[in-house]
Amino acid sequence: MLTGIEVLLIGGDTRQLEVIRELSDKDASVKLIGYDKLYGAIGGVTLAELVPESFIGADAVVLPPVGTDEEGKVESLFSARELVLGDAHIERLPKHAKVYTGMAGSYLRDLCSRHQIELVELFERDDVAIFNSIPTAEGALMLAIQNTDITIHGSHTLVLGMGRTGMTLARVLAALGAKVRVGVHRSDQYARAFEMGLSPFYTTELTEAAGEADLVFNTVPARIITARVIAELPHRAVIIDLASKPGGTDFRFAEKRGIKAILAPGLPGIVAPKTAGRIIAGVLNRLLSEDARKRGMKHELE
Repeated sequence: MLTGIEVLLIGGDTRQLEVIRELSDKDASVKLIGYDKLYGAIGGVTLAELVPESFIGADAVVLPPVGTDEEGKVESLFSARELVLGDAHIERLPKHAKVYTGMAGSYLRDLCSRHQIELVELFERDDVAIFNSIPTAEGALMLAIQNTDITIHGSHTLVLGMGRTGMTLARVLAALGAKVRVGVHRSDQYARAFEMGLSPFYTTELTEAAGEADLVFNTVPARIITARVIAELPHRAVIIDLASKPGGTDFRFAEKRGIKAILAPGLPGIVAPKTAGRIIAGVLNRLLSEDARKRGMKHELE
């Protein structure tokens, strides 16, 4: 239970609704900023304004998965008001407070660092990333089916990257009968792909591997699908880039050559927002409980 813990949620999309419900059900004291369109729709919570006084006494601040932009703006689906997070807000937090988000840019990192407030990027955690790889893989399959005129079964498919998302995606594609080749850049990833019954190759050999591809799924957050690689792809090929913006594909050259290339980051929040919200809520619940327990232990020792 989170009794006695004060959580301030600022902005967000439908994923945050699951977070709000979970925290409220666990008896946390929940304040919402940027939810004026939902007034009265969620019980057990309090609406607040984005003013410094709202941050006094908060044990945790929960921001949307994308945090803030580089000017401090926080997006909110549930408010027409502009929300800008700044020094005047963060400096009012108790020193034990933490700021939670999915991923943070330099603005948010610098803001928290200046005031010695710990910033937790949930999407950097293995548990969150592995859970999120499931809706990401399903969403990638959906895009592949929508944008091709062939079946996944029997298709020549490249998966670039053998990280948490790449591994799940490669396994799902193989289970559907695709002929999966996995591009890796480390020998341990090569061994893992081989152990899984896949056909690994090193990404330095991507140009040679591209010649027969029907589908290319990229999870590598660096320019890996270059013009040289695209020049070797068949015209029928479809690229689905799952890496964070700007992706790892030369989209300009792909368009010039007439190859369909789709940038699709953040698929969990698009194709399965309820599940994505539950993943975030479950991890937040554990982290807040652990923090409260540690503070209680410290207090007892003092």
